[in-house]
Amino acid sequence: MRGLRREIGENIERERTCRPFRSIADFAARSAANRRELDTLAYIGAFGSFGLTRREALWQVAATSREPLFAGAPLPTTSSSPLPPMETVEETLADYAGTGVTLQPHMLAHLRASLKAAGVLSTTELTQAEHGTWVKVAGAVIVRQRPATAKGFLFLSLEDKGGIANVVVTPDLFERHRALLSRTALLQVEGALQKVEGVIHVRARRFRELTLPA
Repeated sequence: MRGLRREIGENIERERTCRPFRSIADFAARSAANRRELDTLAYIGAFGSFGLTRREALWQVAATSREPLFAGAPLPTTSSSPLPPMETVEETLADYAGTGVTLQPHMLAHLRASLKAAGVLSTTELTQAEHGTWVKVAGAVIVRQRPATAKGFLFLSLEDKGGIANVVVTPDLFERHRALLSRTALLQVEGALQKVEGVIHVRARRFRELTLPA
């Protein structure tokens, strides 16, 4: 989890070998996690074992943080959360924000129907396309590389549920679309498919930023 202090992680491991955590209040008192760490743990679903949705857990973290915790004192009780549960796409985004990975559907899964209707190939379908054909691919940008030895070429790796599509961007296109290519998290690319000695990549010509449903 991003932002979790090492000593807190060790506290959690040590305490749970003694006895299970009974609630968020019990967890907070025994782990010594601060409010930011508790919020993030709730946000990524770590308190699901208490039978709480993520927003219910966030609500209880807020309530717990307002009540002093003294050794041996009764655990505070909290009212039910008035907040609606997160939608699946929100849980996916929360996981990426908090940990960088997810057990929820991949981000592209939320766009797959519209991408398919627009003729965008999945990474699995890309491997079956013919060399030299014009293709559309899309994915989460997980790698951006512009090595000094590459003479200004940019190399992208786009990830979807099935795998990774490699994209090559020429120096002139990179300069023309520098802002988009440098910051976009979800990207659609069009270009010629190159298959040479088992290596597959798309030689990019057009780009479009993708956004998840509101």
